Amino acid sequence: MSTLEIGVPTRGQPVNIHQRAEMRDVLVKALDWARRGQLPLKIPATKGLMQKHPDRHYHFKPEVFIQTRGRTIFDLPDERLLVKAGDLCIIPAGLPHKETIEDDEKGPFRNLVVGFYSRTLSMHFAHEVSPGKPDIQAIEFFDTANLDVFLTLTSHLVTTFHARAPARQHILNGLMTALLGMLQTLVETGTGTLNRDVAKVFQAKWLVREQISNPGLNVKNIAEKLNCSADYLSHLFHSETGEKLIHYIQRIRIDGAKMALETTQLYIGEIAFSSGFKDPAYFTRVFRKMTGESPHEYRLRRDVERLQAEAAPKTIYFDRDDYSHGTPRDRAEA
Repeated sequence: MSTLEIGVPTRGQPVNIHQRAEMRDVLVKALDWARRGQLPLKIPATKGLMQKHPDRHYHFKPEVFIQTRGRTIFDLPDERLLVKAGDLCIIPAGLPHKETIEDDEKGPFRNLVVGFYSRTLSMHFAHEVSPGKPDIQAIEFFDTANLDVFLTLTSHLVTTFHARAPARQHILNGLMTALLGMLQTLVETGTGTLNRDVAKVFQAKWLVREQISNPGLNVKNIAEKLNCSADYLSHLFHSETGEKLIHYIQRIRIDGAKMALETTQLYIGEIAFSSGFKDPAYFTRVFRKMTGESPHEYRLRRDVERLQAEAAPKTIYFDRDDYSHGTPRDRAEA
């Protein structure tokens, strides 16, 4: 793959007042179902993370889908997931997937999709642009300082969904209620308005996120998709973010590689290819330049840090450190 082959947000229009009201209505309805414990949640297993598959893509942050009409079929490394109208679906970070859509008895396909960036959250309505293929109809970007809270809630939903905790369903309902409530608040209170230049910066970030594993991703390709020159986009991106676009692309790739090194057992070469590098040796040079250590050294250091954290004292008393897991003091002293 040498060119950018996916739709970018420029195909969608900015959300208008009616679509923003619809966005709120979708979230209000889903929130009400979540409060009553009646919102169907679908989350695929986190298998095959960060691996490249033909016709599939993955993101370094999770995606949230609220199906309003029609059906979405996700083809995943280990399963095929059907999402129907009224379902809430989360695709975990790093999970390769392909979406195929179809209408249902309620009407043509439509869903609301939430994506995450660094300090920005996007919501867009998707519709069918060719048989079985979705694309953006209308998109809104929201600048939010507490993006980590959204990501934490979403990540906990993924881990809890696949756990066997006794209170699992209560936890899921609570997490869904919190996430949807925060999204509703953002729609109702966030301005979500961006001038055209700033919008191009967010669109460029969106495209980097969508195509990060594509070795053909570069400033020239992105500028062509956004209908501007590479020089203009580079200058605009640097002016708005303080970072060169080419450096941003490499940083996002290395951030994804860090996640793979910490959460998967993939070989270094596999991680290099999954992060959009054609040459593992070049990947290692870039990784060392940006982090000060090689991918292998980084993985070993993170493993050691995890072991040290597990070995640390669990409770600090005035006269001693307690390494036990919740042992009452009087029993520990016996």
